[in-house]
Amino acid sequence: MKTIGVLTSGGDAPGMNAAVRAVVRTALENDMRVLGVMNGYDGLMNGEVIEMNLRSVSNIIQRGGTILHSARSEEFKTQRGQEKAAEMCRRLGIEGLVVIGGDGSFKGAQALSKYGVNCVGVPGTIDNDIACTDYTIGYDTAMNTVMEMVDRVRDTTESHSRCSVIEVMGRSAGYIALYAGIAVGATTILVPEFEYDFELDVIDKMRKTISTGKRHFVVIVAEGCGNATEMAKLIQEKTGVESRATILGHVQRGGSPTVRDRVLASRMGNYAARFLRDESNKSCVVAVREDEIVSFPIDEALAMTKTLDLDTYRMAHEISI
Repeated sequence: MKTIGVLTSGGDAPGMNAAVRAVVRTALENDMRVLGVMNGYDGLMNGEVIEMNLRSVSNIIQRGGTILHSARSEEFKTQRGQEKAAEMCRRLGIEGLVVIGGDGSFKGAQALSKYGVNCVGVPGTIDNDIACTDYTIGYDTAMNTVMEMVDRVRDTTESHSRCSVIEVMGRSAGYIALYAGIAVGATTILVPEFEYDFELDVIDKMRKTISTGKRHFVVIVAEGCGNATEMAKLIQEKTGVESRATILGHVQRGGSPTVRDRVLASRMGNYAARFLRDESNKSCVVAVREDEIVSFPIDEALAMTKTLDLDTYRMAHEISI
């Protein structure tokens, strides 16, 4: 393979730049030309590409976001849009494409591969909700950001004997909420994967801990579990504990990636470029399993399902009293 493209799609995640850097430098080291596609699939359809060289990716490994930018494209979801993108790949000489993003981005890569463009998906999403991989690029950084922010909020929460209801990202996946919640010692963690009884799991639990002498509380809520502001009002009404809601929002997407995310992104990007070097390889998704970088055919990867570990969820609530 002589020419490959690389793009970032969907929500940005810390470590995407490290993955782009690894793709570019690995490809160039193996005598392949690299075109950086700007603005995701939207940019691909419109031919928004830049020639990448060794210096194009200098000094980006520590930067959050994505130097290639990202965009969501309604047009690309249509058959006409996918045909347009495939035709643009042929016109530009792109024989293989590295797609760094989440599940929606990989569905786009799956569609594009049916038009003869070999695609390699690299999981980049803070939600950690790609089924075939143990970890996704950006997840570790997002959890550390949540931990740092909650630790700061806890200082004032403890000073005023309040309850802080912290809403974190995770519309349909509770990985950030669960694992960051364990790390900050949250009183209660609410995730979309498991049903909860607000009276039993929040109010009664707070009353129980109040009886043991506890005076301040942290409740971690994934955004898919309800309105944090309304929850805070309800907690105050039912327990008498002054309560405040804090919505962390997009601060979780930003910031310099952690060591773990930089190394994982570098390993995955390197694997993706080397995979495309062999034209006999077909479209796949790169994954990390038990710290080994592997890949799965793209159809197989997208057919997999992933759920939170029930025992970890049980443990989190058992030790939070």
